[in-house]
This record gives sequence, C-alpha cells and structure tokens, in this order.
Amino acid sequence: MDGTGVALVTPFGPDGSLREDDLRSVADRVAEHVDFVVPCGSTGEAPLLTDEEAARVVRAVADEVDVPVVAGTGGPGFDGTLDRTVRAAEAGADAALVVTPYYYGHDQRTLSAYYRDLADESPLPVYLYSIPTYTGVALSPETVGALSTHPNVAGIKDSSGDLERAHRYVERTTDADFSVLVGSGSIYAAALDGGADGAILAMANLVPGLASEVYRRHREDPAAARALNADLVELNHAVTARYGVPGLKAAMEHRGMPAGHPRRPFRPVGDDVRRELATMVDGVLDRD
Repeated sequence: MDGTGVALVTPFGPDGSLREDDLRSVADRVAEHVDFVVPCGSTGEAPLLTDEEAARVVRAVADEVDVPVVAGTGGPGFDGTLDRTVRAAEAGADAALVVTPYYYGHDQRTLSAYYRDLADESPLPVYLYSIPTYTGVALSPETVGALSTHPNVAGIKDSSGDLERAHRYVERTTDADFSVLVGSGSIYAAALDGGADGAILAMANLVPGLASEVYRRHREDPAAARALNADLVELNHAVTARYGVPGLKAAMEHRGMPAGHPRRPFRPVGDDVRRELATMVDGVLDRD
C-alpha cells in the first residue's frame, strides 16, 4: 500500500445514529482522488462505534469504492481485535489497521508478541498503527523492524508527527516488503523525502485532491510537493490537533459533504469556529 489514503469520517445524525447513505456519499466522493480508503480509524470515531456498527461501516465502504479498503480493527484487547478483523474481512476489507493496545501500559516486547500473534491468526494483512497521543505508547523502530519480516505484517501508520521516528522506521524496514505511512498531513512531503511510502490523512476527507497531489508532485518535483504541503499545514492543524473530528466535519459540511455530526461525548463546534474553518478552506482552495 502506497500513495495517499483517507482516514474516513463516519457520518452520524443529531441523535448519534449511523447515516449509511451519507457514509457512502462521502466515501464515493473522496475515493475519486485517493489511492485507498481507511474506515473505522481515529478520524472515523472507531472507539465510539459498536462492533456491529463497525462491520456495517466497512461493508458499506467496501461496496461503494473501487480502491483498496484498510479497515481499522484495533482495540485494547487481543480477542476483540481479532474478532473485528475477521468481521472486517467478511465485510470486504483488503487489510486491517491495528492500533497499539491501549488503556493498560505494555512494553515493546509485549507489543511485539501481540502483533505477531495477531498476524499469525489474521485473515487480512496487518498494518501497525502507532498514535502515541491517544494511546500513550509509540512502537519503537526496533520493534517495527523486527515485525516487518512477518509475512502478514504489511506496514505501519505512524501518527506521532515525528519525522525522525518515521525516517528510522524507513531505515529499519528497507529490506522488507513493508510500507511506512505517516498520519500527519503537515509532514507529508518531508516524510516522502525521507523514504516514506505514503500517508493516511484526515485532511484527505476535506481536500482529497490536494492531499493526493502532494504525493503525485513529489515523484517529479519534490520542491513543488513541499510548497503545496506548506500551503496545507494550517488547515491540517485546524482540522486535527486544534478542533479535531468536530472541526473536520464542520469544514466538510462547508464544502457540501454530508459529514454529519460528531458522536457523543464530542460536541459540534460553534458558529465562530465554523466561520474560521470556512475562511481557511476557501483560502486554500483559492490558492490552488
């Protein structure tokens, strides 16, 4: 898996109900521009979905798009993660994105054993997912290097935002059939400079064409890719670290995309933030 993937949002109604038609609409719209789609990740509010809802999301997306589907299936425990991975395979996913087990603290040796055991039993290729902001733990380059030799471990999404760490992942996995994907749109071009294979980005819901253009430009003109990426940094920060999923959904609604409401305990952003985001989106599109 390489190129640009979208960390797909999950549309909900005001009452928190899953809006499958809107999900299909968003998936269809963004899939025209990206290389693969990732439902049920952090941006998709996966921890707020039931297992049955997650399977519905994966099935709807897999039915709707013609690009590969990498389904988020990870959780705090092994059995639940394996069960969700099996469900995702049955729903049509092509691979599984598995976050490091959270809530309890685990050392690198335990994490390595967890992923090896999961990869042994998984019906899908496994992508490691390191997002220390949410889980409190980052996969070390040594652990990733060791796991990269497993025949059913296909790559990693690194959402640390740490370029040095991403470059070390690349260095440790050079000889393996293994993709290093970053999860921060602000460092996309710089990560490609360091040998990363692509990215899985929240902002690709909002500006899928521009997010993918960073990757396309980088193959021919890295400087042009870096310039485009620089134009996207403030918008990316606003819809991720600053205002999160509620902000991203508000910005998407400004573009006419039925992103829906965030699910509780998230709360929708206020009108002032909506206006701020609308101005930022329009500014980026005007520069394109």
